[in-house]
Amino acid sequence: MKTHGAYERFVRPILFSLDPETAHHLAIGLLKTGGAFPALLGPLRTFRPPDSPTSLFGLHFRNPIGLAAGFDKNAVALPAWEALGFGFVEIGTVTAKPQPGNPKPRIFRYPEAQALINRL
Repeated sequence: MKTHGAYERFVRPILFSLDPETAHHLAIGLLKTGGAFPALLGPLRTFRPPDSPTSLFGLHFRNPIGLAAGFDKNAVALPAWEALGFGFVEIGTVTAKPQPGNPKPRIFRYPEAQALINRL
């Protein structure tokens, strides 16, 4: 079974059966663990988009697909983001002191648009 098929058939239904914030914490934990064991990241590489070099403001990126701030606030899953092929990753939000964040619910799924809003 191809990795994409395994994701669609097994992983996605499990994640979507969970509260979005629980799914987020589970995903971050698993991706963090994968970063500690690089061989576990191999299957993620099948999701990589094709290289499409992009330059903006003197910066050069492998592709224009990036991960927005807020998903990995503490930068614990950086090796996984590279394995997934993001052209860039924005970490944070970074503050001098811990902040409580917004009240729940803070993550909203929009499956029909294949979108997620994160207000952590």
